[in-house]
Amino acid sequence: MSDWLTAMENDTQACVLVTVALVDGSGPREAGAKMRVATSGQVDTIGGGHLELRAVEIAKTMLATGNTQARLERFALGPSLGQCCGGVVWLAFEPVDTGRDAVLSALRERRQQDSWRLTALDGDAASALFDTAGKLIAGTGEHAPDTFSRERGTHVAQGMDGRRWLVDPCLTPRAHLTLFGAGHVGAAIVRALAHLPCNVTWVDERDDMFPSDMPDNVRIAATDTPEEFVSMAPPGGSFLVMTHSHALDQRLTEAIMARDDAGWFGLIGSHTKRKQFEHRLQARGVPDERIAAMVCPIGMPGIRNKAPAVIAASVACQLLMVWEEAASAALAAPLRLVSASAPPRRKSRAATYPL
Repeated sequence: MSDWLTAMENDTQACVLVTVALVDGSGPREAGAKMRVATSGQVDTIGGGHLELRAVEIAKTMLATGNTQARLERFALGPSLGQCCGGVVWLAFEPVDTGRDAVLSALRERRQQDSWRLTALDGDAASALFDTAGKLIAGTGEHAPDTFSRERGTHVAQGMDGRRWLVDPCLTPRAHLTLFGAGHVGAAIVRALAHLPCNVTWVDERDDMFPSDMPDNVRIAATDTPEEFVSMAPPGGSFLVMTHSHALDQRLTEAIMARDDAGWFGLIGSHTKRKQFEHRLQARGVPDERIAAMVCPIGMPGIRNKAPAVIAASVACQLLMVWEEAASAALAAPLRLVSASAPPRRKSRAATYPL
């Protein structure tokens, strides 16, 4: 999960959570972007510039006055703030009181699971966390909007009692990379992906090659049978092969090619290595279209520097392009939210702001 949430785990400072609730036109960050503001400073960003400065001022004023009521504020970036984006941004300000802290604590426990966080922006304070089945995990969600879907992202909707609610999907990254090889380039790629929206399974036969400090989004697997982790990868998952052995690279490539549901596949190496692998795969009956989809050499066109950090930056860009395209194409079914503490509700007015 992002820095704003992990930074709150062992910090008892009073703070305000600022969320980009809506964006109309061009804005510095997308809906769902967040930052945590305390009197001593801030964690993360909603885009910088005058908008962020004003948001920090508002949040610190709320802390200074002891204001515990969540609020929604509209900012016209051009006329009022002089920012060249020119759009309109609505920011939700949530003082983290006992109730909201319980919801955020539950969210931290569910880092590897999808959750939906709802906060009332009007009237009595209310905050709730739901799982993918619509089950209430923490807080209270009575009178909250009862339908929303993944593709809508973070937005504001109206509940049964007329109050506005921030609807904030907190989804685990769909992008998954199985990375084979813990050499210099593999380690550089892990560092490059450490703060990006993805999960990485890092596989190598040599346990002593893995660093002691590991990013939160990385899971290591020291194993004598790395091919097993090809079959364990999720459908549509990405693969990157860069081991210490060409023979192992070959075995892993064949295993990946055998999966019809494999996603992007990159193999480190030169054009000569690619030709060698192509001939071997053709000899084993691998379809030409599968071979053509293999990315080798890896990295963005035009970047020739072979330093590990440069390769890692280039491959990270390549993967982000693949993952963002896949995310744009993904659709999800609506989820109906059901409060565990309240009887079934009539369908709410799923109004979306601005109204």
